[in-house]
Amino acid sequence: MAEVITMPRLSDTMTEGKVAKWHKKVGDKVKEGDILAEIETDKAVQDFESEVEGTLLYVGVEEGSAAAVDLVLAIIGNEGEDISGLTGGAAAPSAASEDKKEEPKTESNTTATEETSAEVPAGVEVITMPRLSDTMTEGKVAKWHKNVGDTVKEGDLLAEIETDKAVQDFESEFNGILLKQGVEEGGAAPVDTVLAIIGPEGTDVSAVGAPKAAAKSTDKPAEQKSETKEEEKSVASTENSSSERVAISPLAKKMAQEKGVDINSVQGSGENGRIVKKDIENYQPSAKPASSAPTASPAAQVALSFVQGEDTETPNSQVRNIIAKRLAESKFSAPHYYLMVEINMDKAIEARKEINSLPDTKISFNDMIIKATAVALRKHPQVNSSWAGDKVIHRGNINVGVAVAIPDGLVVPVLKNTDQMNYTQISAAVKDMAGRAKSKGLKANEMEGSTFSISNLGMFGIETFTSIINQPNAAILSVGAIIEKPIVKNGQIVVGNIMKLSLACDHRVVDGATGAQFLQTLKTYLESPLTLLL
Repeated sequence: MAEVITMPRLSDTMTEGKVAKWHKKVGDKVKEGDILAEIETDKAVQDFESEVEGTLLYVGVEEGSAAAVDLVLAIIGNEGEDISGLTGGAAAPSAASEDKKEEPKTESNTTATEETSAEVPAGVEVITMPRLSDTMTEGKVAKWHKNVGDTVKEGDLLAEIETDKAVQDFESEFNGILLKQGVEEGGAAPVDTVLAIIGPEGTDVSAVGAPKAAAKSTDKPAEQKSETKEEEKSVASTENSSSERVAISPLAKKMAQEKGVDINSVQGSGENGRIVKKDIENYQPSAKPASSAPTASPAAQVALSFVQGEDTETPNSQVRNIIAKRLAESKFSAPHYYLMVEINMDKAIEARKEINSLPDTKISFNDMIIKATAVALRKHPQVNSSWAGDKVIHRGNINVGVAVAIPDGLVVPVLKNTDQMNYTQISAAVKDMAGRAKSKGLKANEMEGSTFSISNLGMFGIETFTSIINQPNAAILSVGAIIEKPIVKNGQIVVGNIMKLSLACDHRVVDGATGAQFLQTLKTYLESPLTLLL
């Protein structure tokens, strides 16, 4: 019997979804777990997998079009099955969609099409700056992976687009030759203006996109830019491999996090090398090859660029601009106050040593702090809340954001339902997200939804510091280094391992006594790790 697949609700604020790409077409066989389509929500583009097997009989939303949540997206059933009773009026049929594609462009087309008007030659595809997050108004081309004159295939990485939240890979949906770059590398352009033009080799596209998109694009003629890009081609090609994304199904990714498997070391057996469930189940870790010469840290790279007596300038990235804006808003809108406490980490050190003696287990002190914080938040829900003007929102889930330093500043990937994760899951998730954050591989939805944040500078030897609250959170925990120092124990001066914690609170939500009680509970959990089991 045919199954009706509706447009899924992939985020809590999603009201409609856009089909960025169909991975199956009408008549194709579909297996459970196959990627059916890529759905663009109000936050990011996500793979949508089929939960049923059969033949794709009907496509309710054409590629590039949007539909409201719960409307018919597709119908899967037995080959030749009559589905006329399921398609009536729910969505435009795929046949009509095909006819629509063949109609000549008119004045009623989208804004992006109006910009290029009737000047678009046959066979040419105009690619506009995509909206990659719900708050994005413009995008910056961090890096072009294809140069003018290069052959582009569907699925090829075209460019890296820097939004107000992260840098994301942008893949081509078309085959052809890259005829024009509408935005130079390092330049920015508003959403829906011309980003690139792909078409048959030799096609004249000099007039396409002018004059509306010209303001944000390069002033160099296409021919001159082509020559310049040819000189950079060899350099660009050597850099491409470092930023490639790992293709993995959501189920396989979840299993990898639970087992602490590094997905970068797994060989995928799915379509186009995609990692699937059985790859994680059958994964056997092997010895890592010796690494090549280490890459200079961001600080070292800055030092290398220092010239005595000469001032230099670095344009702000989109990430840096949005960090500056949001931290300023937080500091000047939320009344901050700070609470500090010292933690004796002697028993935590012993507990970590015992845990890490288990096979295939390696956790950090930061993992222990994250776990203890999440459990403490469950006991003190007021700290896990947000200010919303005329009300306080008490969050039902505990989602801990972990601050990660990147060359452009700071990002905060989020561990969803942290209180329900064990040490191994937390460790694997933090390592995965931190690694992808530094290689600009995080998706926008992986940095949203935090209810509390943690910033740890202990690895740099910093004993104590305070942080600015990551709104809409009501508090942020600052973690210092573990330092050996004299302490009084049972009336005797002995050497102890002390760690200082600082809690920044929004006084509109968290009163002083509430914050102090939360820190007392956290102190208990860290000084007596076994209490986490109670």
